[in-house]
Amino acid sequence: MIDPSSLPGDPSELHLRISYDDELWDTPQADTLERWNVAVLHRRRTHTAGREPVAPGAYAASDAPLHTVEDAHVGSMTFYRVHLDRGRNAYWAMEEESEDLYETAQVLLDPATGSFTDEVSERLEYVGSALLVMDRVTLDPLWRGHGLAAVLACEAITRLMAGCRAISCSPGVTDFSNHQLTDRSEWDRVNTKITQGWERIGFRMYRDNVYLLSPSSQYLEDQRGVLRRRLAELEG
Repeated sequence: MIDPSSLPGDPSELHLRISYDDELWDTPQADTLERWNVAVLHRRRTHTAGREPVAPGAYAASDAPLHTVEDAHVGSMTFYRVHLDRGRNAYWAMEEESEDLYETAQVLLDPATGSFTDEVSERLEYVGSALLVMDRVTLDPLWRGHGLAAVLACEAITRLMAGCRAISCSPGVTDFSNHQLTDRSEWDRVNTKITQGWERIGFRMYRDNVYLLSPSSQYLEDQRGVLRRRLAELEG
């Protein structure tokens, strides 16, 4: 159960802004890799003194407060939608994009074809042709430790997984600004907690710290309902 008193704000006011910047590059690489950015925002309402018009160009103070709504950035996520059936060979496109994506490609894709290996294909239902990679999930320190990352990632995945045959991630610490993680046991504890959060959505270990989730998983849909209800309980 999320305790709202230990958070810096009402978690029911968290929302996502999902965006894709199309730079209109007519290249095989652009057709293969789509980078999707997800901003985690917290809606804040502040009170300001009201002013009521009494004549053209003149105002009088009012006792009724006005509400100003602003979105504060409290985290971010990065996803890659990898199209295995268009553009260039997806294996080499991922290798060129980043080391993390290349490590995922080495586990899941055939370098000769850029498609899923036969072993991976046997584990997946054919519900699409693309691969969705959850590359980064980061929350501001004050919002961590309450299971909210799983709630937010589940929602983002649901929005982005259309047309995908598999969703993958490689659990681990991505924010190295926390200098407290110098002790090996603490590092392992945090990594274990992160992994448990993704397993809660439905990700399961495949090989070499690459986890897989099927978009058709009923478990994913069920857990989305559970996580949404947890947030709904805090409203009001």
